[in-house]
Amino acid sequence: MASIYCCKECGTNLNLQSTYLYPPDFYFEAGNKGTLSFALIDSSKFKFDKEDKIRPFFETVNYWGIQRKRTKIKCNSCGKLVGYIYDDGAPMTNSPGQFHMGPSQVVPRNPRYRFKTKALRIASET
Repeated sequence: MASIYCCKECGTNLNLQSTYLYPPDFYFEAGNKGTLSFALIDSSKFKFDKEDKIRPFFETVNYWGIQRKRTKIKCNSCGKLVGYIYDDGAPMTNSPGQFHMGPSQVVPRNPRYRFKTKALRIASET
């Protein structure tokens, strides 16, 4: 039984596929709390706004970069912010990373489409 993910604001079906949903316990550098992360989305349903912020390096203990680049995902119908695109998805290569210490930001990674659960209405397909 698949789930249908709609924009909570306007009710538009966002065409998010459960097959591309990451498991809830999957580890990401940018976290995954209160969100659903997808590996692939239908880009015709969304608008994308690039965001570039420079923050102090001491903001948090496990901060993942001084310059944070991410893209806002907005509903194409109503313009409501529903999530962000992060570049901490699955590695694009089988590389063991710099100095063989595991994948890092040096290894190119696929995008991760992270949606806020508060911005989605989730219905079951019957």
